[in-house]
Amino acid sequence: MAQKPSIPKGTRDFGPAEMAGRDYIFNTIRSVFRHYGYAPIETPSMENLSTLLGKYGEEGDKLLFKVLNSGDSFAGIEPEMLGNSNSLSLKVCEKGLRY
Repeated sequence: MAQKPSIPKGTRDFGPAEMAGRDYIFNTIRSVFRHYGYAPIETPSMENLSTLLGKYGEEGDKLLFKVLNSGDSFAGIEPEMLGNSNSLSLKVCEKGLRY
């Protein structure tokens, strides 16, 4: 019997109606930020597993999604999908206004 497709625990799908609302909100936020001189940035939502393990405690470690990359080593996806927030904040200070 074929396995029914499912999404990972802690994630969700957004349908067309929800996406329309989300797009409206995000476009409004982008417009306001641009008006005040901010420029967009995008950070990765994946990190080397060694960087994340222990950061959230034992319970937090269980929440990490583990992905095998092409080099046969594991990468982790942070629960908050924050990427490198520490290095990001330093870069934002160096480069000017970003959103």
